[in-house]
Amino acid sequence: MRFGWLTLAHSGSPEADYGAIQDLVAQACFAETAGFDGIWLTEHNFTGESVYCDPIPFASVVAARTSRIRIGFAVIQLALRHPIRLATELALLDNLSDGRIDIGVGHGTNFNEYEFVGYGLRSDDSRERMEETLDVMVRAWTESPLVHEGKFYQLRVPALRPSPRQQPHPPIWRSVSSAGSVRECGRRGAPIMMARIPLARVPERLALYETGLAESGLGPERQRELRERAALWRFVHVAESQAQAEDELTAALLETRRHMVHARESNNPADFHVEATRVNPWNDPRVSHEDGVRYSLQTSTLYGTPRRVADQVAELRDAGVHHVLCQISYGYLPHRTILESMRRFGEAVAPRFR
Repeated sequence: MRFGWLTLAHSGSPEADYGAIQDLVAQACFAETAGFDGIWLTEHNFTGESVYCDPIPFASVVAARTSRIRIGFAVIQLALRHPIRLATELALLDNLSDGRIDIGVGHGTNFNEYEFVGYGLRSDDSRERMEETLDVMVRAWTESPLVHEGKFYQLRVPALRPSPRQQPHPPIWRSVSSAGSVRECGRRGAPIMMARIPLARVPERLALYETGLAESGLGPERQRELRERAALWRFVHVAESQAQAEDELTAALLETRRHMVHARESNNPADFHVEATRVNPWNDPRVSHEDGVRYSLQTSTLYGTPRRVADQVAELRDAGVHHVLCQISYGYLPHRTILESMRRFGEAVAPRFR
């Protein structure tokens, strides 16, 4: 199995941002020491939901301070980016990291409409923007010169330099939630990241991905590689005792949820509504914070002693998962506590599945 270290670390106030960013750099670099296979960086803007906001410059610092671990994005919000600027920045980062980046892409947040408004946009056309941005970005890496006449961009680019270190370009991952998206990514031969879905739904999603892969025209070896690379996101916290892990994580997730819901209720436009199919008790503001956290602990979290967490990882493995993205970094856990959780996972959990 493979294990990625993922951060979505809130910062509680502007005054706390500097310290939180420094702590995150230290945690991300320690992920290599602790034996994780990848670092996965999220993107959120304006409210401290992801304190560094832009994961690309943050990744460049991590790349300079690590040597082996891959550095991925989960995900870059393509609808908010200019495709040529993005292609240039990522190509440079791929050179700076000696070809260690993985590019997870998405159209943008399904819940924080204020992020689109902050860039002078709305989310209504975000999927179209994403697809055009992705198309232009990939073509910028593979065509010279590039001529593009699209709905959002009309471009003439002589050549993009530097070209990516990985050829023809770094792996491009898709974040998926719906059944149709999973199968379509299989057809496209795209590596996938699945959200924090309950364990009972995992075999169904993986079966749909396999169905799509069978329709992709790819060879058996490449299909097997993609199937084993498919990643599942989980909250993770490892402590000395089950009670300690539950108490620490519950407190952190309660503050995280309060921050998240408050940011949305305070900043989203009045005319914005989330599709009912995307709502679950964790992100539904009509559900109490306590019930939302309880839902996450029951359905999408690995927590407890190293032995208990290893048992939970084994349940994922038995359901067909070979790659887990472990969100061990939370904005409302002390830095030292996070490092200890990472160390325990690297020493006592991950080796059982290597």
